Amino acid sequence: MKIAVKNFIFFYCCCFSLWGYAVYALTSDGTALLSLSSHWIGVPSSWNASDSTPCSWVGVECDNNHFVTSLNLSGYDISGQLGPEIAYLKHLLTIDLSYNAFSASIPSQLTNCTLLHYLDLSYNTFTGHIPSNIGNLHKLTYISLLSNSLTGNIPDSLFSIPHLKTIYFNQNRLNGSIPSSIGNLTHLLSLYLYQNDLSGPIPSSIGNCTNLQELYLNDNHLVGSLPENFDKLQHLVYLDLSNNSLQGSIPFTLGNCKHLDTLVLSSNTFNGELPPSLMNCTNLKVLAAFSSGLSGPVPASLGQLTKLEKLYLTDNNFSGKIPPELGKCQALQELLLPENQLEGEIPSELGSLSQLQYLSLYSNKLSGEIPRTIWKIQSLQHLLVYRNNLTGELPLEMTELKQLKNISLFENQFTGVIPQGLGINSSLTLLDFTNNTFTGPVPPNLCFGKKLEKLILGYNHLEGGIPSQLGQCYTLTRVILKKNNLSGAIPDFVKNINPIFLDLSENGFSGKISPSLANLGNATSIDLSVNKLSGFVPPELANLVNLQGLNLSYNGLEGVLPSQLSNWQRLLKFDASHNLLSGSVPSIFGSLEELSILSLSENNLSGGIPTSLFALKKLSKLQLGGNALGGEIHSAIATASRETLRCLNLSSNRLTGELPAELGKFTFLEELDIAGNNISGTLRVLDGMRSLIFINVSYNLFSGPVPAHLMKFLNLTPTSFSGNSGLCVHCDPEEGSNCPENITLRRCDLQSNNGRHLSVAETAMIALGALIFTISLLLVIAYMLLWRKSSGKGVAISAQEGASSLLNKVLEATGNLNDKYVIGRGAHGVVYKAILGPGKVYAVKKLVFVGIKDGSRSMVREIQTIGKVRHRNLVKLEDFWLRKDYGLILYNYMENGSLHDILHETKPPVTLEWSVRYRIAIGVAQGLSYLHFDCDPAIVHRDIKPMNILLDSDLEPHISDFGIAKLLDQSAATSASNALQGTVGYMAPETAFAATKSKESDVYSYGIVLLELITRKKVLDRSLYGDTDIMCWVRSVWTETEEIEKIVDPRLLDEFIDSSVMEQVIEVLSLALRCTEKKVSKRPSMKEVVKLLTRSSSSIRSKY
Repeated sequence: MKIAVKNFIFFYCCCFSLWGYAVYALTSDGTALLSLSSHWIGVPSSWNASDSTPCSWVGVECDNNHFVTSLNLSGYDISGQLGPEIAYLKHLLTIDLSYNAFSASIPSQLTNCTLLHYLDLSYNTFTGHIPSNIGNLHKLTYISLLSNSLTGNIPDSLFSIPHLKTIYFNQNRLNGSIPSSIGNLTHLLSLYLYQNDLSGPIPSSIGNCTNLQELYLNDNHLVGSLPENFDKLQHLVYLDLSNNSLQGSIPFTLGNCKHLDTLVLSSNTFNGELPPSLMNCTNLKVLAAFSSGLSGPVPASLGQLTKLEKLYLTDNNFSGKIPPELGKCQALQELLLPENQLEGEIPSELGSLSQLQYLSLYSNKLSGEIPRTIWKIQSLQHLLVYRNNLTGELPLEMTELKQLKNISLFENQFTGVIPQGLGINSSLTLLDFTNNTFTGPVPPNLCFGKKLEKLILGYNHLEGGIPSQLGQCYTLTRVILKKNNLSGAIPDFVKNINPIFLDLSENGFSGKISPSLANLGNATSIDLSVNKLSGFVPPELANLVNLQGLNLSYNGLEGVLPSQLSNWQRLLKFDASHNLLSGSVPSIFGSLEELSILSLSENNLSGGIPTSLFALKKLSKLQLGGNALGGEIHSAIATASRETLRCLNLSSNRLTGELPAELGKFTFLEELDIAGNNISGTLRVLDGMRSLIFINVSYNLFSGPVPAHLMKFLNLTPTSFSGNSGLCVHCDPEEGSNCPENITLRRCDLQSNNGRHLSVAETAMIALGALIFTISLLLVIAYMLLWRKSSGKGVAISAQEGASSLLNKVLEATGNLNDKYVIGRGAHGVVYKAILGPGKVYAVKKLVFVGIKDGSRSMVREIQTIGKVRHRNLVKLEDFWLRKDYGLILYNYMENGSLHDILHETKPPVTLEWSVRYRIAIGVAQGLSYLHFDCDPAIVHRDIKPMNILLDSDLEPHISDFGIAKLLDQSAATSASNALQGTVGYMAPETAFAATKSKESDVYSYGIVLLELITRKKVLDRSLYGDTDIMCWVRSVWTETEEIEKIVDPRLLDEFIDSSVMEQVIEVLSLALRCTEKKVSKRPSMKEVVKLLTRSSSSIRSKY
C-alpha cells in the first residue's frame, strides 16, 4: 500500500509541477511515458511534452481512445533503467525494448500491464531476478528476455499463463531447475533456455507440451536421463540438448518425428546405441551427436534419411564398419565420423554422395584404400582421414577436384608418388601427408591457386628438391618437410607477411642458406637442422624480428655468427650446435631478453664465456660443450636467473680455475656437464644442488671428497666422476655416508691425514693392528687347509647355525625343493621361489654335483666370485650353503623375471617404450664393463643372454649366472673353461666350437641382446624368413635397405614421430652390428660401449 501511494504521489508531481499548463493537456499515458523517459539517456527527439497525446511519438502506437497499446523502441540505443512508471500504461499490448542498453532489474510493476500479449526485453543488460509475479501477465503469448544477465530461478508462476506460446530466456545466468509446472503450457511452441546455469533433470511433464516445435536446452548443467515420454512431442522441429551432463540411453523412439529438422545430442554422457528408429524422422536435415558416449554400430537405417544434410557422430565409441547405406543419403553435405572405433574399408557407396563437401573419418581403425569413387565427388572440399591404417596410392582423379581445399592423410600407410598435377585445378589451403611412405618429388603446383596456407609432408620418403613455386607462395603459414630425402638448395622466398613456421630439418639440403629467408618477415620458427648446409649464417636473418626459434644444428656452417643478431628480441631458442662455427661466442646474445635455450655445442668457438650470457633472466639451457673455450667460469654467473636455469653444459672445452662459489646457489639446476676440462679445486660448491638429476665432472683436475649429496650419482653414473685422480669418497656409516657398491674412486680415509707425522701412540696402534691381522690371517690359512682336507674326503660343508636356521626356512618355503616352486631351469641349475615372509621373497638356485667331477670345487669358485662382486647391475648373492651332492645359492627375487620373459613370453606382451629398452641396454653394458675392467682379476661371463638378465620392479637390469665364470689372470687376455659353455645364437663365431672364452665373446653376446631389444624377435625366430639367426637377418636387411622401420619392433614406430628416438635406435643398431662383427678386433670393448651409449643419451638431451 505504501509503495502504491508513493508511486501515485510521484506520478501526480510529474503531471502538475514539471511541465506547467502544456503538460496539463497531455494524456495520462503520455505523462507516464515522459516519467519513464526521465530515467533514460537517448530519448527519441519526437517525444514532445507539448503534444496532447503521445500517439505520434516514435515507437508509440495508440488505440482509438488515445491509450498507448504498443511501445516499440527496439534498437534505439537507449540506456538507463526501466522505471516503475511502466505500471501506469495499463492498456499496453506490446512492449519491445530489445537491442538497447537498459540495465538494473526488471521492475515488478511491469506485471500490472495485465493486457500484455507481447514482451521483448532481449539484448539488454538487465540484472537481478525475473519478477516472481510474472504470471500476472495472463494474456501473454510471447516473452523474450534473452541475452541479458538475469539470475535466479525461473518463476513457477510463468507456467500458469495459459496461452503462452514462446519463451526466449536463453543466454542469461538463470539457475535452479526447470519447474515441473512447465507441463501446464499445452500451447507452447518454442522454449529457448540454452546458455544458462540450469541444473537438475528435464521434467517428465514436458511431454505434455504436445504442440512444442522448438526446444533448446543446450549449454546448461542438466543431469539425469531423458524423459520416457519425449516421443509425445510429435510436432518437434528443432531439438538441442547438447553440452549438458545427461546420462542413460536415448529411450524415445521418435516414431512420430516426421517434422523433426534438427536433432542435437552432442557433449553429454549417454550410453548405448543410437536408436535405429531415427529412420522415421524423414525430414531430418541435421543429426549431431558428437562426444555423447554412444556405442555400437552406426545404424544402417540412417541411409533412409534422404533429406539429411549433416551427420555429426564425432568422438564416440561407435564400432564395426561404416554402413554402405549412408550412400543413399543423397542430400548429405557433411559426414563426420572421426574419433570412433570404426574398422574395415571405406564403402565405395559413399561416392554416390554427389553433394558431399566435408568427409571426416580420422582417428578410427579403417583400412584398405580410399575408394576411387570418393575422388570423383566434384563437390568435395575437405577430406580428413588421418590416423587410420589406410593404404594404397593416390589416384590421378584427385587432381580434377576443383573445390578441394583440405586434404589431411597423415599417419597412415599411403605409398607411391603424390600426383604431380595436384593443385592446378583447385585452390588448396591445407595439405597434410605426414608420416606415410610417399616417394618421388613434391608436386610443383600445390600453391597454384595462391591460397595454400599449410603444407605438411614430413616423415615420408620424398626426393628431389623443393619446387621453386613454393618459395613464391606468399600465403603460407606453416611448411613442414622434415625427415624426407629432399636435396638441393633451399629455394628463394618472396615477401610473406604471415607468421610462418618453417621446418626443413633432417633432409639432405646443401649449399648456402639463402638470404631471401629474410623476406619471411613475421616468421616465428625456422628449423634447418640435420642437413648439409654450408657457408656463413646470412646477416640478413637479423631482419626476422619476430623469430622465436631458429635451429641450424648439425650442418657444416662456418665462420662467425653475425653481430646483427641482437635484433631477435623475441627469440626463445637458438641452436647452432654441431657445425664448424669459429670465433668467440657473441656477447650480443646477452641482449636477447626472451632467450630460453642457447646451444652452440660442438663447434670451433674459442675465447671465454661472455659474462653477458649470465644476464639472461629467462635462460633455461646453456649448452657450449665441445668447443675450445678457455678461461675460468666467471663469478658473474651469480647474475643469472637461479629460478630458470635447468641445464648447463660446458663440457669438452679448455676451462681452467676452480668452480665459483656462486654456482652452488643454482639449486634448481637439473643437468650439469663440465667434463673434459682442466677445472681444479673441490666439488664442495655443488653440494647444495638438490635438484640435479644428471651430473658429469669427469676428466678434470678435481680433488677432495665427493659431496654427500652427489654420492647417489656414483651408483647411477659412476663414470661421471672418472678421470679425477684427486677425488675420493668419504665412507662413514655412522654419519649416514655409505660407499656405493660399484665404487671406482678411492676412499678418503685411506689417504694420509693431510701429510702430518704420526704420533708414537698412533704408530703403536698401527703396529698392534698389523700384528693382530697377521695372526688372524695365519689362522684363516690353517682353517682353509683343514677345510680342503675334509672336502677331499667328501664330507659335506655345513654353514654356521644362523645360516642353518635360514636354510631350514628356505627348504620349508620350497617344500624341500618341490618342483611346484620351480620358476626357471637353466644350463647351470634349477631356480626355486621362496617366500619367507612379508617383503622377504628370494630366488634359490640349486646346483647338482652328481656326475660332475669336483663339483664342490666348481661351486666354491662360483661362490667366491659372486661374493666379491658388487654392482647395481649385477645380481647380489645373499647367502649360500654347500651340501654333499648339491649347493644352494640365495638371491633376492626379481619381480619382473628375466628380459627373455618380458620380451617374448609374457602374454599379453608388456609395453616397452624405447626409453625403457635403452635404460636396460645401458645397465647391462655397465654391469659387463664392471666385470671386465673393474674386477681384479677380470671376469668373463661366458653366457650373456636375455634369460640371464633379470629385471627388478623398476625394470632395472641385473646380470645373473656369472658365477660359473673363471677368474681371469690380470695379465691374460683370455681364459679357458673346463667345458664348452654358452648358448647357441649368442656364442661368438670364434668360440662356438672351442672351450676358450674372452671378453670379446661377451661383447658379441651383448650385441645379440641389443638386437633382441630393438626387434623383439628371438635369437632363433621362425619369422626370420629363411635366415638362421637374428644377427644374419638384421645385417642383411640393414645392408640392403638401411630402413630402420623394417627391422625395429613395430610397437616402437609410433615413437619415431620424435626424430631423436629414431636416431637413437639407429645408433644402438649400429653399435649392435659392431659388437657382432666376425673379426674380434673390430668389436668395441664394453667400456667403449658404455661410453658410446651414455654419449648418445646426453647428445639427445642436449639436442632437445
